[in-house]
Amino acid sequence: MDELDEPPRGSSPYRGRNDLEAGGRRSEAHEPSDDPFDITTTKHAPLDRLRRWRRAALVLNASRRFRYTLDLKKEEQVKKTLQKIRAHAQAIRAAQLFKAQGQQANGISKTPVPSGDFGIGQEQLAVMTRDRDISTLGEYGGVKGLADLLKTNLEKGIHGDDADSLARKNTYGSNTYPRKKGRTFWMFLWEAWQDLTLIILIIAAVASLVLGIKSEGIKEGWYDGGSIAFAVILVIVVTAISDYRQSLQFQNLNDEKRNIHLEVVRGGRRVEVSIYDLLVGDVVPLNIGDQVPADGVLISGRSLAIDESSMTGESKIVHKDANDPFLMSGCKVADGHGTMLVTSVGINTEWGLLMASISEDTGEETPLQVRLNGVATFIGIVGLSVAVAVLVVLLARYFTGHTKNSDGTVQFKAGETSGSDAVDGAIKIITVAVTIVVVAVPEGLPLAVTLTLAYSMRKMMADKALVRRLSACETMGSATTICSDKTGTLTLNQMTVVEAYACGRKVDPPDSNSQLSTSLISLLIEGIAQNSNGSVYVPETGGDVEISGSPTEKAILQWGIKLGMDFEAVRSKSSIIHVFPFNSEKKRAGVAVKLPDSEAHIHWKGAAEIVLASCTKYMDANDQVVAMDEDKEMYFRKTIEDMATGSLRCIAIAYRPYDIKDIPLDEERLAKWALPEDELILLAIVGIKDPCRPGVKDAVKLCQNAGVKVRMVTGDNLQTAKAIALECGILDPEADATPPNLIEGKSFRSLTDVEREEAAEKISVMGRSSPNDKLLLVQALRRRGHVVAVTGDGTNDAPALHEADIGLAMGIQGTEVAKESSDIIILDDNFASVVKVVRWGRSVYANIQKFIQFQLTVNVAALIINVVAAVSSGDVPLNAVQLLWVNLIMDTLGALALATEPPTDHLMRRHPVGRREPLITNIMWRNLLIQAAYQVSVLLVLNFRGRSLLNLGHDTRDHAIKVKNTLIFNAFVFCQIFNEFNARKPDEFNVFKGITKNRLFMGIVGLTLVLQVIIIEFLGKFTSTVRLNWKQWIISIIIAFISWPLAVVGKLIPVSGTPIHMYFARIFCHRR
Repeated sequence: MDELDEPPRGSSPYRGRNDLEAGGRRSEAHEPSDDPFDITTTKHAPLDRLRRWRRAALVLNASRRFRYTLDLKKEEQVKKTLQKIRAHAQAIRAAQLFKAQGQQANGISKTPVPSGDFGIGQEQLAVMTRDRDISTLGEYGGVKGLADLLKTNLEKGIHGDDADSLARKNTYGSNTYPRKKGRTFWMFLWEAWQDLTLIILIIAAVASLVLGIKSEGIKEGWYDGGSIAFAVILVIVVTAISDYRQSLQFQNLNDEKRNIHLEVVRGGRRVEVSIYDLLVGDVVPLNIGDQVPADGVLISGRSLAIDESSMTGESKIVHKDANDPFLMSGCKVADGHGTMLVTSVGINTEWGLLMASISEDTGEETPLQVRLNGVATFIGIVGLSVAVAVLVVLLARYFTGHTKNSDGTVQFKAGETSGSDAVDGAIKIITVAVTIVVVAVPEGLPLAVTLTLAYSMRKMMADKALVRRLSACETMGSATTICSDKTGTLTLNQMTVVEAYACGRKVDPPDSNSQLSTSLISLLIEGIAQNSNGSVYVPETGGDVEISGSPTEKAILQWGIKLGMDFEAVRSKSSIIHVFPFNSEKKRAGVAVKLPDSEAHIHWKGAAEIVLASCTKYMDANDQVVAMDEDKEMYFRKTIEDMATGSLRCIAIAYRPYDIKDIPLDEERLAKWALPEDELILLAIVGIKDPCRPGVKDAVKLCQNAGVKVRMVTGDNLQTAKAIALECGILDPEADATPPNLIEGKSFRSLTDVEREEAAEKISVMGRSSPNDKLLLVQALRRRGHVVAVTGDGTNDAPALHEADIGLAMGIQGTEVAKESSDIIILDDNFASVVKVVRWGRSVYANIQKFIQFQLTVNVAALIINVVAAVSSGDVPLNAVQLLWVNLIMDTLGALALATEPPTDHLMRRHPVGRREPLITNIMWRNLLIQAAYQVSVLLVLNFRGRSLLNLGHDTRDHAIKVKNTLIFNAFVFCQIFNEFNARKPDEFNVFKGITKNRLFMGIVGLTLVLQVIIIEFLGKFTSTVRLNWKQWIISIIIAFISWPLAVVGKLIPVSGTPIHMYFARIFCHRR
């Protein structure tokens, strides 16, 4: 948080929504293309654009392919459901109010009915809150009377021990609502069955089974049909298991997203609890940006404004006070702060009913997923065309008598071959053609994205990053710049006052009472205690004092305690009249207090140079108020500059006496009254130290080496920001620490759009920035074509987080509004965790490319081998069952092995991948064409010359062909296993580097090898293979092994940096 010095709060973004447009309209970095699959970002993508690519995709199993995409129909249904529920709730509320007025007219009293250990029941609480019945609250004795009925102390909260918590849960329920159960394994199994090609294969298997049993008897005739059926069932089961495991991972991540943590007052101290552990009777502090965690009533508030749009559907800000104290769960605090008493939780709140009635759709396509659907569609069309060609050629050869059995006899003779034999032969040909489609259409390619994302998201949780939007995970890999906050992200957020200036001189040490007069200490302590959003808890049994609030608040409160402040005693001596909550534009906070002698003091604290500019006097060592002359003002300004240069955050504390008669008396005028902020008397200037995080300099350097520019955007003084930026390595000590690399927010704001874009490229540090400046910077960078990641924690950061390509909210200091606008939550607020997200983002993209290279090699090789063999000899060396096994290795097992590769340091030595760069790079084309050409040439040689090369001339023709085809199948599978290693490192020579870290890869390779041996040695009847001798096994291994040195030689061949499709485009344009 860098809006200066307060908690991560700012003036509300709801105050001036037109600010969103200050930097011009949101613009895409590139114009949209005519290609339906060319979507550079799915964040805020129009629904029509999403429908277009779905319609354009060639899909065999829609329910599986589109499982992790946004359900467009459900989106519309949810909106309608929400409208109905809201309308229904309003109708009930109107009926209840009408009924209440009737009861009031008849003089019917509403006395609380005891329930359990408490003086009022859940139904009465729910009705009162839902109907916003202020008269009933009055009859219960107001908020104080209601608290007594709930056995709550408004100052100290509930006891919160186990017995008390259990009693409250039993009487009023828990803060949870029933959720619809996730999909069972059987549902995934059913979806896996929906693949059109697999259905055709099952039908073909059943027909083959019937005809086989009819012609050869049950003992021998069931093998052909049964083996295909078994292979299809195996594919379906393995697919369903893989999909089910993914869904469980997503489910766990969604549970983590919903688990909000908040502060409650229990036993007189502030404690952090999960939202699920909130109880009726709890006292909850509310600050700007928080979500109202349950239904309740306001105990006290200062300028508290609530955004109720999530419940009412109307973007309306409602101000809460004694006349309208009712708060609804799920709404957001738009401005101010206060405390609430919880009256209803979970299903007893309108929000709970709303959440229980709609199922949350976690589906969301990512740009990579859409592009892969395009790749899969193109490959699928080619594969489908090849399959049709093979089908036509094989059927033509078969029915014209050109297809022969392994013993040399013709398979079909017109007028002689029986109908059942002819049908059986045709079914086998159709089965081969359909299986080619299964292998050729890479149905698993787009799903590999969700597989690698599910794996990455689970691992990122361990790296302290919670992904809220799937697409952000991969987009982060393309990030070209990170706009980072300073406080808490680059620094530790552990603040202490290390320097202080008061009475016109330096106080050393800063907490030395003896150097300050009694009167000055009294005024300082009053200002610190009353003009604070924090609290101090002193245990009754003794022990350390507990201070809560933002890090800056805690540092100042700690300094006040060292000066002798008794927090509760000081606050009880005077009463607060009016509060000006921290404002990120003005960068200060103020309070008006009434003293016992009817005097009034107005206290201000905030950014030192801004508060100093409003001061006309200061208090000297003799308790005299002295006019601030030019020399003294220059002295204080020099003091601030020196502290800022030493990377200290500078806060000034000032006050002024005020005539009580000039303060409005009625609440309406008081609410609109602006606290006087001129003619202030300076009391003190303090310097707060917030050390840099360990390791942040290395993290920044890692980003810079990876081609990602880190920019610091902070609300702090420019000199403080510069000092920290130099310490972190964002600025180079010699070259960068000057304008235009350094800029103030107001200077950037005043530039024209064109000037702003030019300046944005050069900015490394922006000081004294407002949230709107951050938004303008993001917009300018995006217009320049940058992929922008932004960190933020305050409510006012929400527009910038929303606008950025990747919004990163802080998990500890971040408000709920900021988190909801973000794509990823950094759980430890650490910049090093942001860099880990970049690594994982790049890893997602790299893993998908590895899988594409591996899969396309198999596609190309299998298609060419079968097509050439079919056209030339009318027979195919790889039959349906064998191709289904290859498909299983390629699609499901291959995706598991390659999509779960952990990120490496090598990824951070590359530049970011452009969002429109081709998925299949020239390096990948080189690798896959070399491997595919090698596999095709070797296996076709074996297909046509295998009998002589393998010395099978002495065997019978039938057995020799079976041995040859078995060797081709075995060598082909071994080539894929060995090529899986090559795919791990497309542009590195050492493909075994880090292999032991990926146990899943090793396990899958080992499992594939074992299953292949079992298939060849023991399942020959099913796969139409025969056992191989040890020489033939060695030949298979040698053929596959050659792919490793071949890959090394291939990587020595230089490739052009220009994508291959650009050459074709140029040739086409030249010819035209």
